[in-house]
Amino acid sequence: MNPSSLANNPIAVVSLIFLGFTLLELAVGCFRQPRGQRRDVLIEVIGSSLLLAATFPLIMFLADFALGALAPQWRDALAGLPFVAGFALFLLLDDMTQYWWHRLSHQVPFLYSLHRAHHSAPYMSIRIVYRNNSFYYLLMPGIWLSATLIYLGLAPVYYVYLIIKMCVIFGAHSSVAWDEKLYRIPALRPLMWLLERTISTPSTHSAHHGLNADDGVTHYKGNYGNLLFFWDVLFGTAKITRRRPAQYGIEDMAPVSWQSELFWPLVRAPKAEPEQHAAPKELAR
Repeated sequence: MNPSSLANNPIAVVSLIFLGFTLLELAVGCFRQPRGQRRDVLIEVIGSSLLLAATFPLIMFLADFALGALAPQWRDALAGLPFVAGFALFLLLDDMTQYWWHRLSHQVPFLYSLHRAHHSAPYMSIRIVYRNNSFYYLLMPGIWLSATLIYLGLAPVYYVYLIIKMCVIFGAHSSVAWDEKLYRIPALRPLMWLLERTISTPSTHSAHHGLNADDGVTHYKGNYGNLLFFWDVLFGTAKITRRRPAQYGIEDMAPVSWQSELFWPLVRAPKAEPEQHAAPKELAR
């Protein structure tokens, strides 16, 4: 497979999965959020479009170009690696590093300024999956490392990995709580116990987006996992309640313009706010 063609093909895969979850939310009447505002629509549409149309292809191109120039002998060096081993490499170099990137983004003010748009939405929905500052993904180590693995010949593995990861991530952000009904089936209790400790679910991930830390569900400083929730279990940041917060968003932070949320630090917040957006409670804790 020509690595340069991979810069565009995954976009179609992600878009189709995204469309499927969008249609699901529309079917059950929870895609249009009652508190949604024009700024939310702009952040979500522009942010998602920039990632899929510009950032992701750019990283794939730059990584392939740089590695091709610096280490041409490494191209397809891992093409003969067994599928399971290749999949494990993506879990470690993409998903685990994304866990730590996400975790650092809630601890380092500069990084939180690149991530706060994802949490300023007052709802859970497929709409917010890629709702982040335009530089958040450009700096994400996992995407660059995935591009490196693709250069090394693991493109076929990446397609399977990407489909599985997107289904899990989209499902965890969706306003359709698919896990709730499964919890109520007694025969599935052992499976659900294992599942919620392995992958991200609507229950565990919505807790990370909750508004009120005193509600017994919201967990600002944890539940960072993307595909694997296991990283939270392993590194001690997991909280499992099988419930969803009543409200979502950011406490104690005045809203800023959609331009600032998407393009900070190129576009600064009003002078009344600090240069790096005032830290919400989730950073102060």
